[in-house]
Amino acid sequence: MQTGHKTYTTYGIGCAMVWLVILAVTSRGDDEDKRRTIRLTCAGWWLGWLSATIARYVYPPPGRWRNA
Repeated sequence: MQTGHKTYTTYGIGCAMVWLVILAVTSRGDDEDKRRTIRLTCAGWWLGWLSATIARYVYPPPGRWRNA
């Protein structure tokens, strides 16, 4: 990621805000099945994001290895 506002942390914060809005909107008017599906989708997305974050630190890109 680049410097400034285009960082992985900023991306994560932006995603969290979007998911909060999605969860808030669906919790008000939709039926229980749809709310459950949205919650499971949100949880799955965050698990994938967490997994990618861990992998990013544990397995750095090959360019870092060549420069070291």
